[in-house]
Amino acid sequence: MEQRTLGRTGRNVSIIGLGTWQLGADWGDVREDEALEVLEAAHDSGVRFLDTADAYGDGRSEQLIGAFLRSRPGHDVVVATKAGRRVMPQRAETYSLDNLREWTDRSRANLGVETLDLVQLHCPPTSVYGDDAVYDALDTLVEERRIAAYGFSVETRAEALAAISRPNVATVQIVFNMLRQGPLAEVLPAAAAAGVGIIARVPLASGLLSGKYDENTQFAANDHRNFNREGKAFDVGETFAGVDFTVGLQAVRRLAPLVPDGATMAQFALRWIIDQPGVSTVIPGARNAAQARGNAAAAQLAPVPSDALAAIGSVYDELIAPQIGSRW
Repeated sequence: MEQRTLGRTGRNVSIIGLGTWQLGADWGDVREDEALEVLEAAHDSGVRFLDTADAYGDGRSEQLIGAFLRSRPGHDVVVATKAGRRVMPQRAETYSLDNLREWTDRSRANLGVETLDLVQLHCPPTSVYGDDAVYDALDTLVEERRIAAYGFSVETRAEALAAISRPNVATVQIVFNMLRQGPLAEVLPAAAAAGVGIIARVPLASGLLSGKYDENTQFAANDHRNFNREGKAFDVGETFAGVDFTVGLQAVRRLAPLVPDGATMAQFALRWIIDQPGVSTVIPGARNAAQARGNAAAAQLAPVPSDALAAIGSVYDELIAPQIGSRW
């Protein structure tokens, strides 16, 4: 699989990664053996970037990844984790050096490593982005070799631009997909100019862009696509990319005829993302091995042709932009 440099980490990663929120919590139940099968299928398909967080199943996702990678000595996988969302509600004052040490030490233990490849602050309060003391603390963790690099997982474009402006921020993770095209105008060019890596998350809009859902689709009670549709648990932009489910279905039906023969809607959606200049890697999740293999195969598709790009832009402008505006 094609690899790209992940911003200021200097590490090469596969253009298709694996998001592992599903392996921890909030997507229904995933058994341990199923989770390990997902990791194995992704790795065997060329995936060399895994994204996790200490909050995914209160460390379960990190622990599963650690166990899997210990079974693959000498692996070349880059693992990015996140910190800051195990303490809820989030408050700016909790991002102290002592707390960051505690959080990252726990992730080091969960993953079974001395140094974390990449730690991202997990959608912290907006004021954190302007707090010099937070960056000093993160620089200290690098000096102490607890972490090799740091970045931010952001909710908004303004937060992304604030992080990109800081000299030692290696990466920014942002919601970016066919239904959330806001980062195209400013964020991606700014990141490319600064040498900051872009990790595209929620690339399938919580499954909407798989093309498998309709108005009758039901989600489990412990699935965020059920309990967070109105943003009751966390930012609504994390669920269906903030797009109204019915509007999203309309958009997907208009996009479906653009999918090339032999490809799935999900693969087409992933290919669109990695075609955008400035994107380092995209991190679709997977609930089973077949999904992991299918997502990885998107890397083999030809780039999206210009006529299809124009049609995708029209669908976004007509259906999605009027609804979500500039919220994210």
